[in-house]
Amino acid sequence: MNLAQAHHLTISASHRRVAPAPLGWRGAAVAGLIMACWSGLLTYLLAFYRPDWRTPAPYLLLLLQTHLYTGLFITAHDAMHGVVSPNKRLNNAIGTVAALLFAYNWFPRLLPRHHAHHRHVATPADPDFHDGQHQAFLPWLLRFARNYITIWQVLLMALTYNVLKYFFPMGNVIAFWMVPAVLATVQLFYFGTYLPHRGEHAPDNPHKSRTQLPHHLWAFVSCYFFGYHYEHHDQPYLPWWRLWRTK
Repeated sequence: MNLAQAHHLTISASHRRVAPAPLGWRGAAVAGLIMACWSGLLTYLLAFYRPDWRTPAPYLLLLLQTHLYTGLFITAHDAMHGVVSPNKRLNNAIGTVAALLFAYNWFPRLLPRHHAHHRHVATPADPDFHDGQHQAFLPWLLRFARNYITIWQVLLMALTYNVLKYFFPMGNVIAFWMVPAVLATVQLFYFGTYLPHRGEHAPDNPHKSRTQLPHHLWAFVSCYFFGYHYEHHDQPYLPWWRLWRTK
């Protein structure tokens, strides 16, 4: 690892444990806000927006929609840890909806795989891990995609695309519905799996994870604080919007 990587991916000396706090209605409200922003912006971009690709605006809106797509999966992820709502049925219902909105992921299928990742991190039993001898970005990403993307998702995405293009401009459907889903998948993999778990880890690192140095604005923009990845593995009872407190 070079000096730049060591600077950005290290166990921060300011890491601290944060005691669990009651969720109340906050987790569900945060989840609802993300889903409402995603659906509202997507509706506007498909039905009303006519992009001028010679200006920065459509590219910025594409990136914003990508960020909201990432928020959908982070919401489903928090539901896998039971930290969206103290009501289990509501928690799982929100997780199911958020996962479906993110390219038709199926929450009951994701749930055991994600907990296997936490139990067996960086071992052959970890569904998110790649061969420790060959950790190049692209092969790992392809293995990650094979583990999580199903033929049913591909078929449903294709069907939805062919329906949407009859009602909305095809360019808008591709740019603001399809491309952000792909970019968000890469973003989640890069910041939530590849950077934290690649390479060698110290024997006394029980989570086989690294973390970025505290920079809360970048941590939120890049992946909803999941650059603080060691802290997430160490304190999985914290929802994403409380994870920054570990720094």
